This record gives sequence, C-alpha cells and structure tokens, in this order.
Amino acid sequence: MLKTNIKINVCLIFLIFLSLYTNSKAIALEFEGKFIQGHFIIGKTDPKTKVWIDKQKVMVTNDGYFAFGLGRDRKYNVVITLEKEGIKEKIIKKIKKREYKIQRIDGLPEKKVTPPKEVYERIKRENKIIGEARAIESNLTFFKNKFMNPLDKAIVTGVYGSQRILNGKPKWPHYGIDFAAKEGTKIKAMLDGTATMVEPDLFYTGGTLIFDHGHGVSTLYMHMKDIYVKKGQVVKQGEIIGTVGSTGRSTGPHLDVRLNWFGTRLDPATVLNLD
Repeated sequence: MLKTNIKINVCLIFLIFLSLYTNSKAIALEFEGKFIQGHFIIGKTDPKTKVWIDKQKVMVTNDGYFAFGLGRDRKYNVVITLEKEGIKEKIIKKIKKREYKIQRIDGLPEKKVTPPKEVYERIKRENKIIGEARAIESNLTFFKNKFMNPLDKAIVTGVYGSQRILNGKPKWPHYGIDFAAKEGTKIKAMLDGTATMVEPDLFYTGGTLIFDHGHGVSTLYMHMKDIYVKKGQVVKQGEIIGTVGSTGRSTGPHLDVRLNWFGTRLDPATVLNLD
C-alpha cells in the first residue's frame, strides 16, 4: 500500500511539473524594427497565435507575420499580448525617444500661417477621405516585404518629425519625407499595393495617392503633377504611378511620401534606404 501511494505521489508531482513547464513555455516571437518613436515594426510568431498591440487586436498572416508602429511622440511602453491555446503572455517594450528639428519663423503674413475660413469645410471633407483610406484593414500581406525608394537619386529636403513655429504658432509636425526633384520626374511605387485613394487636387497635398499594403499599413504620395493609377488598381513595386509636381500648398517641385499604420503616422525612413 505504501509503495502504491509513493508511486501515485511521484506521478502527481511529475504531472504538476509538466503542467507548470508547459504553461511557462514562452510563445515564439521575434521583431524586425526598433522600438523608437516613429518606427515601423514587423512581428513574427506562430500563425495560430492571437496578438494585441496595447489593447488593439491585430491580424496575423498565415505564416505568422503582423505589423504595428510607434507614433512620433509616443512616450509610454508598448504592451504586446500573445495568446495561444489558452496560454497568455505579455511582453512590455520600452520606447526610445527622439529629438526633432524645430524651426521658428516670425513676421509672416497671416494668410501664410492660417488657411482662409472659406476653405475650412473643404479641408475637413478631404481629411475625412484620407482618414477613411488609412483606416482600411485588409488581409493583404505586402507590408512584410522590403520597400524601395520612390525616386532615383533624389535629394532629401524634409524629414519626419520636424516642426515649424510660425509667428509663434506651432504647426503640425511634418510626418513624411520630402524629396526634391524636377517637375515631371517619374515616381515609382515603393511596394506592391492597392490604390485606395486617388485625388488630383487636395487643398494641402494637391495630387495625392494612398496605397493599402495590408494589416492597416498604407503609404501616401503627395504634391503629384500626374497620376497614372485609378482607385482600386493593384500596382507592383517599381511601377510608375505618376510624376513629381508642386500641387497643393507647395513652394516648389517635390515629392512628399508618408507611411501609416492605421491612424499612426510613421517615419518612412525606417523602411527606405536613404544612405
């Protein structure tokens, strides 16, 4: 009887140990990208894993990839929650802060600082269209591929995060990268995607394109002269999608490109090779 009890106890201890080991086993996870303000990050885990970034559940591809991004001014940690087969795991990542260029300009005419009231409704309407395109969450998986530069041998004249203070009034930070180029220079698609917004004449950004790359990741091309794609059209990386212009509120020919994860504006330099 004693031997039987000993065997039973040994078995129970083994089962408890096995259960603890199984429950404490970490869910596979790796990242491509840096936990720095403005950065785009791709995660890789088991395809059967459910993933939340902070409190937002994100899609996971059939091969385990997911995407998210960190805003320009994000100061708090990222909480990544994983769930697989009833087991939950939380990972907390600290965010590294960046310093941004601030430019102060005083003595400007008021019309150069604040748009006239008669265009407020137009701006509001156009912002709604842009917001709707950025909010799309499709199951496309182009986001996990490498991006390419939209122009050949272009000079960067504006960087992400920089901000102007005009006549003492802080304006919106710049959320993209400006490339100086001659008007009519051909623009290439940075990544495969579907055109979700095609607008030839927006107040601020003139000729503007938005492409969906899946999982809430989108790119924008602004101030374009010519646009060669239509809404709903699928384009391949490197395809010519239009030409450089100076449309909208622009002081000269250039291309402004932007990268978003839903409503979070990210630094395009984190996916482009600008060396």
